[in-house]
Amino acid sequence: MSPSTSPRFFTEREVARHCTKDSCWVLLGTRVYDVTTFLRMHPGGEALIRSRAGKDLTREMEGPPHRHSENARRWLEQYYIGEVDRESGAEETLRERRKANEGTEEKSADKNNKLQEEDEDSPHKLCSSVDLDKDLVDWRKPLAWQVGHLREKYDAWVHQPVDRPIRLFGNPFMEAATKTSWYWVPVVWLPIVFYLCWHCYTTLAQGTTRLELSSEFSIPIHKYMFPFLFLLGWSLWTFIEYCIHRFVFHMKPPAHNYYLITLHFLLHGQHHKSPFDGSRLVFPPGLASIVVGMFYMTLCKMLPQTLGVSVFVGGLCGYVVYDMIHYYLHYGSPKKGSYLYGLKAYHVKHHFEHQRSGFGITTTFWDHPFNTAIPDEKF
Repeated sequence: MSPSTSPRFFTEREVARHCTKDSCWVLLGTRVYDVTTFLRMHPGGEALIRSRAGKDLTREMEGPPHRHSENARRWLEQYYIGEVDRESGAEETLRERRKANEGTEEKSADKNNKLQEEDEDSPHKLCSSVDLDKDLVDWRKPLAWQVGHLREKYDAWVHQPVDRPIRLFGNPFMEAATKTSWYWVPVVWLPIVFYLCWHCYTTLAQGTTRLELSSEFSIPIHKYMFPFLFLLGWSLWTFIEYCIHRFVFHMKPPAHNYYLITLHFLLHGQHHKSPFDGSRLVFPPGLASIVVGMFYMTLCKMLPQTLGVSVFVGGLCGYVVYDMIHYYLHYGSPKKGSYLYGLKAYHVKHHFEHQRSGFGITTTFWDHPFNTAIPDEKF
């Protein structure tokens, strides 16, 4: 609903009927929210919201066990659709109105549905409370060349997430290059992983690979060492993942530097501004190949060729799993109590409240020795 649109009014019974995955409404005081599109995104899972559908969430928002952040409250406002009319909630009054105005409720519902469809077709979608005239950037234009002018306001602006697609570039080819469907990651990289696994194992099986510790002493590397080298590479990737996320993606660009602000927004800022943009949740293969290539060359210089590739393929597989898990943490609904359920809650808190901590994606391990772990809190 656009800011200029007057609110529609609903009865409490009408709100209570919207309790399915196809239409889920909740209340906050007298305010009505259609959170249907948010069900899959909620860190506590879809069932948690559906169990509270049609009810007042004021206590749940305040906690305990979890007090929702200001960003979470701001996010909820994007789904605001109207107000509940409690004065007309008495059963007898409703019965009298239905008798006197048979079919009015159905017509009203049809009218509301029609208004909703019109809203969805307009620039002011129901799920976006961005005021196009008052926001710090012009959402009608590509954002890449605008954000650098925000200067000292950039950091606060980029960490106020919205459920709205972002257009980075006006050029359609440049814009398309920044978007990637999730399935391209396994399609591009898994064949390379499988081939290199086969190549390294068969090469080690020849029994000619040795690790030279000095000119007079070397250790033969048996083929059964490959799984350990593979897991070493995977573990090494989790550390690289942590470092890239913390020191590159979450660098704080100087307020006076237009180019570093723009770079930060292109690399990761746009993801924090629009965290559920499904086309930008995984790395485009072209960009990822730069990091993959550097990882490969570094390992092959430090270790004998076959050993370096064996560690590399483990790291490459770790990267594929990382991108798939990252996508799932935004759009999946893991079972409560599972490992992925905890990761999803952890990652969503990173987006909405703890942007300067919680940098682990596939594991929270490295956050603990570097004191960047998000405080434990049950959902």
